[in-house]
Amino acid sequence: MNNVRKILLYIYIAIIAAALLMVALYESETCLPGYATGQWPVPTEFAVTTIAELLTIALIPLALRLFKFASIDADLRRHHEQALLRWAIVRLAMLGVPLLANTALYYALMNTSFGYMAIIVMLTMPFVCPTKARCDGEAHLNEEEKEA
Repeated sequence: MNNVRKILLYIYIAIIAAALLMVALYESETCLPGYATGQWPVPTEFAVTTIAELLTIALIPLALRLFKFASIDADLRRHHEQALLRWAIVRLAMLGVPLLANTALYYALMNTSFGYMAIIVMLTMPFVCPTKARCDGEAHLNEEEKEA
């Protein structure tokens, strides 16, 4: 279980580090912020903003409740570590992709909606941090020890 937790922790840290690196590069003006401002037609920018908002708003609660679905819970009870690795990576991707996309789109278009959505996703990241207790609990390892 420790190897699974380490892999998940590396992915978790990589997602946050990539977002923070993007912020550092744009805030230091190493990369040019707002490089795509005014280059997209208004309807396209509106459509991208709307889709990003809907996906972000939908994926956050879905990612936080992912392990409560019956099929995923059953998979975790049968295949503990293997299932935990698979589903935890899916959950991290459900939060990491919107985080990185919203951060990149914020700096490309300088549209504050993307910035706020990136902040909201970043605030939810601690709720999925792969700690030892969380990994053991989600893989139902504590329950097996109590039954034995």
